[in-house]
Amino acid sequence: MTDSQATEQAPAQTGTNPLAPAPEGARTAADVVTPELIAQLTRGVVGSGRTANHMPFTGEKLADLPESTPEDVERAFERARAAQSVWAQTPVRQRAAVLLRFHDLLVARQAEVLDLIQLETGKARLHAHEEVQVVAVTARHYGRMAPSYLRPKRHTGAVPTLTKVTELRHPRGVVGQIAPWNYPLELSVGDALPAFAAGNAVVMKPDTETCLTALWARDLLIEAGLPADVFQVVLGEGPVIGPELVKHADYVSFTGSTRTGREVAQGAAARLIGASLELGGKNAMLVLEDADLDKAAAGAVRACFSSAGQLCISVERLYVHESIADAFVQRFTARTKAMRLGKSLSYGAEMGSLVGERQLETVTRHVEEAVAKGATVLAGGVARPDIGPYFFEPTILDGVEAPMAVCNEETFGPVVSIYRFKDEDEAVERANSTPYGLNSSVWTKDGRRGAKVAARLRTGTVNINEGYASAYGSVQSPMGGMKNSGLGRRHGSEGILKYTEAQTVAQQRLLPMAPSLGMDDEKYAQFMSRSLKVMKALRFR
Repeated sequence: MTDSQATEQAPAQTGTNPLAPAPEGARTAADVVTPELIAQLTRGVVGSGRTANHMPFTGEKLADLPESTPEDVERAFERARAAQSVWAQTPVRQRAAVLLRFHDLLVARQAEVLDLIQLETGKARLHAHEEVQVVAVTARHYGRMAPSYLRPKRHTGAVPTLTKVTELRHPRGVVGQIAPWNYPLELSVGDALPAFAAGNAVVMKPDTETCLTALWARDLLIEAGLPADVFQVVLGEGPVIGPELVKHADYVSFTGSTRTGREVAQGAAARLIGASLELGGKNAMLVLEDADLDKAAAGAVRACFSSAGQLCISVERLYVHESIADAFVQRFTARTKAMRLGKSLSYGAEMGSLVGERQLETVTRHVEEAVAKGATVLAGGVARPDIGPYFFEPTILDGVEAPMAVCNEETFGPVVSIYRFKDEDEAVERANSTPYGLNSSVWTKDGRRGAKVAARLRTGTVNINEGYASAYGSVQSPMGGMKNSGLGRRHGSEGILKYTEAQTVAQQRLLPMAPSLGMDDEKYAQFMSRSLKVMKALRFR
């Protein structure tokens, strides 16, 4: 490592340096997570053991919590199944109305959950607010649209006018949901809302380290009118109780790593139940030669460093056209170095902490290995224990090549690698050259060109002139991954219909689907053959 690289990697000093900690807020964890709050929230947990979670800002214990056993999971499913049969009989408009009331409560009481999200994940407050935004939009969408998505639908029958066909949608029963730590509001209750609207019960296993947020949302849903037993929560180690959820569920919703997702899929397949899986990503951002460089640089900061890069759809690979690469990198680096890190329960910090030791180890390993093999650190590159035990500066790497782990493995932290390309075809090919396919981003002043490039990218969502928020926040449209990034979709019609079983009811009238009116088999076959030609000519579907 050169002297210049060593200088750039040295921890920034406090005081006037932009990477100094943001000012501390007045509230503390003890003010927010009181014994009364813990008792209130954990009364909904089915668990006979004890465990705890911790604060990324300090590494200290946040709360003592119940821990569930496999027997507790079975008990939770029994309660949920009994409650679901009644909930399914509730008219869909009444179920949807619960979501609309939840929307209003969430917006009115957002300060409570913002504190919890920050304390449990270490996020900056604005990044925590992104979760409030998308959960509110999801609640509004399914609160308005669930009756339409789920209503009986008429279809053309086998013999028009003689065959009346109706498609019905029935809830699957009890959904087993395994939610991750990185977005504890959105990826827990945000995924459960359409399941409830469809008439299902949910047994959820949130990550123990971030479960208070999910439990707070459960409390709010109950206040909005959801029957308490319809929403069960279990806590514990994933390898212990995760398989138990798959064992008892009628459908499984999982968000997490590709490795664990494969295990969940295998368990669901063995029982012939459905599953939706949002898994890992190594997302790319393409900056074409006609992009607005200032907007692209600002967008790259959001795309790469929101929630300290601990976002499945955040950008870790940044492809820039060689003709504008130097100008773009200069702007992007300057903005990154100016970011404020902080841990206060207030707005102002631009990036928070990593969630824990494991994430810090991965980020540190990827950066140090890349530098040892010849990569250059343009910004960041070091941990910041002066702010908190798991803080790591937003980091830009140049000169990254395939043998380096950071090139192909998901870092899931505030690290992005810069790559230069010569033409559009090369950019698309390199962006697609990964087993993942979750999200991507294209920057250009030409919207038509951006749309053409987007259609060539093999990712479930593509954002033009934005990093991830515009596609993810458009909840009327499906969101999910291609290739190793998962199966199924959240949001839109697919996000609720996956929680249902389709049933076709066909009523035959007047004449049977068989020889009649004195026809023998041959005459019936001739009659049906003529009918097929007529129906095609009349453009029946």
